[in-house]
Amino acid sequence: MRTILHSDCNGFYASVECLYNPDIRNKPVAVGGDADKRHGIILAKNEPAKAYHIKTGEAIWQARQKCPDLVVVPPHFDRYMRFSRMCRRIYSDYTDRIENFGLDEAWLDVSGNDADGEAIAHEIRNRIKSELGITVSIGVSFNKIFAKLGSDYKKPDAVTVISRENFREIVWPLPAEDLLYVGRSTKRKLNRLGVYTIGELAAFPLPALRSNFGKWGDVLYTFSNGYDNSPVMHADESSAIKSIGNSTTAVRDLENNEDVKMIFMVLCDSVCRRLREQGAKAGVVAISVRDKDLYSFTRQKKLFSATDITGEILDTAMLLFRENYDWKKSIRSLGVNVSDLSPADSPTQMTLLLDERRRERMEQLDRSLDGLKRRFGSFCVRPATLMKDPVLSAFNPKEEHVIHPVGYF
Repeated sequence: MRTILHSDCNGFYASVECLYNPDIRNKPVAVGGDADKRHGIILAKNEPAKAYHIKTGEAIWQARQKCPDLVVVPPHFDRYMRFSRMCRRIYSDYTDRIENFGLDEAWLDVSGNDADGEAIAHEIRNRIKSELGITVSIGVSFNKIFAKLGSDYKKPDAVTVISRENFREIVWPLPAEDLLYVGRSTKRKLNRLGVYTIGELAAFPLPALRSNFGKWGDVLYTFSNGYDNSPVMHADESSAIKSIGNSTTAVRDLENNEDVKMIFMVLCDSVCRRLREQGAKAGVVAISVRDKDLYSFTRQKKLFSATDITGEILDTAMLLFRENYDWKKSIRSLGVNVSDLSPADSPTQMTLLLDERRRERMEQLDRSLDGLKRRFGSFCVRPATLMKDPVLSAFNPKEEHVIHPVGYF
C-alpha cells in the first residue's frame, strides 16, 4: 500500500527571515517586494501576522491597514534555496522518491520504509524544527492530492493522516477550492452547478463534469474521489522545462509604445538568456499586459521558425502588443513567456523566407553578450534605447525573478 507524505514549511520565507533576525521573531512579520518600485505585495507572513488576517498576494499598504506595526522585510531567495536544500537532505534519509513543489513543499513516497507514515512524518517534523529552526506541517495519505490536503488541514507544526478509511469524513466536507488546482474561475463554475464542497464534487456525475470542464472534468473527479495514483518522482528526476518567462510591474505607468519596448527589451533579454542556458529554442511567444485598473490579458503567436534570438522574440512581442492594445489606459505591468521548446541543436528546415546568414550573426552576437554579462553583470552592455529612461529600465529579471512552484502535471 502506498504511503505518501506532503511536507509544507510553515510561513517559509518569513520563518527563515526571523532566524536571521531574532529580534523580530515575535512580531508580525511579512516578506514583501519593494513598495517604492511597486512590487509591493506580501509574499509570506509569520503566525503573528496571520492573526491580523494578512493574506499572501495582497498589497503591502492593505496589509499595513490591518496591522500598522507590521514588519516588512525584503526577500532573500538565496537563503530560502539553502533551507530548501537542507530540508531535502533530511527527507533523503527516509526515501529517494522526493518531488519538490516549489521551494517550501515536497512530496515523499515512503511506501518501502519499515516505519509507518505517521511515525516518519513526526520524526521529520521534529528534526526540521530542532536542526533547522523552522516548522513544517505534514500530510500523510495514500495519494499525492490528499497528502497535500493533509498538510494544509492543520497548521503550524502538525501532522494529519488522511486514510482510505477516514478521507470521506476529513476531505469531503472541505470547500471545493481547497482541492489542488481549483482556482477562482473553477470555483465559480462549480458553484453555479451547485457544487460547494469536495464531497459534492466527488458525487457529481462524471459526464456532467466533462460537458462543463472538458478533460479537466476527469481530473476534478479523480482528485475529489481519491483516485489519483500519480507517482512521486525519483530524487534524481526533474521535470522537463516547458516554458520560460519573466514579468515585471513598472516603476511608473507606461504611456506609449516606446515605454513598452524598453520593458519588453529587458524582459526578452532575460528570457532569451535563460533559453540559451537551457540549450533550447522557442516556437511560441506570449505576452501578458495589465493596465492601470488591473485588467489583464494574454496573447500568443506561433513562430515561423523556432528561435533563441533576443531580437526575434522582442519583435514578436511588440507585434503582439501593437495588434492587441489601443492605449485607452496606461499600463502597469508586462510579461513575456516562450513555450513549445525544442533542443537548440535540433535539425531545422532552411527557408528562403528568412535571412539565415543574418540570423546566424544575431545568434553569435547574443552569445558574445551572454559571456560579457556572465563575467561583468547584466548591466555591463545595454542597448542605447534603454538609456532614454534609465530608471524605467533599471530592473534585472534574470537575477531577481521570483521562483514559482513547478506544475503538478
